[in-house]
Amino acid sequence: MQTGIGLRALHHESLLESRAAVGWLEAHSENYFAEGGSQPAALERLRAHYPIALHGVGLSLGSVDPLSLHHLTQLARVVERFEPVLVSEHLAFGAVAGVHYNDLLPLPYTRECVDHLVARIGQVQDRLQRPILVENASCYLRYRADEMTEVEFITAVARRAGCGVLLDVNNIYVNARNHGLDAQAYIASMPVGLVGEIHLAGHSVNVHEGHEILIDTHIGAPCPAVLALYVQAVQRFAGAPTLFEWDTDVPLLETLVAEAHRIDRVRETLDVHAR
Repeated sequence: MQTGIGLRALHHESLLESRAAVGWLEAHSENYFAEGGSQPAALERLRAHYPIALHGVGLSLGSVDPLSLHHLTQLARVVERFEPVLVSEHLAFGAVAGVHYNDLLPLPYTRECVDHLVARIGQVQDRLQRPILVENASCYLRYRADEMTEVEFITAVARRAGCGVLLDVNNIYVNARNHGLDAQAYIASMPVGLVGEIHLAGHSVNVHEGHEILIDTHIGAPCPAVLALYVQAVQRFAGAPTLFEWDTDVPLLETLVAEAHRIDRVRETLDVHAR
């Protein structure tokens, strides 16, 4: 399958008019919760021409607040309406004591947190009547309470919950650079059968007190180091579809499509060499 792109509202009409040659579209679930209006209507029209995936940012799977049944009901309705090929969420939390934050906050890699996530993901999958994918999030701090590596944590959650993994290669690189980890070892140790989707994006580099900090801003094209990791990921997780995201200073559709085609060429080169 060709590389997909993240669907943004400003590209709805351009996609409908041009029928751009991309493999699929990934929509943020919450943007289409309304029962009427232009957003869901556009997605209805687009799904006649492209496979659609739904990617959520608001379930707050890792929160200790009760799982929002209202949010889950809305998600179930959208899944039923648009029949996506994939449904995904983040391994993170964004709500504390009823207050929702505009961020995906990191989780401690502990056995207790694994138990908590397995139960929450089970609730979601039971309601949706389908398995979901969970994405590795970027993080800018580590917990002293960590009992395992990120890969061990995600693997334990996915295997016990019966869900898949959405592997964000840029997030792996960002975390590796910020925390002194080995990004290649991360990919090499992720079990092959768990990965159901791959994300690619750009990031920003901030400098604080002489130290570089990478920020997962989803701006621009993937840097060469991220593309090199992507090559490793494609070779290991053959068949997992690729999604390119660009969320900050979103460009014209033509730019997104050109970048998606560049990523296709990277993958095609690997196919040629494998013959």
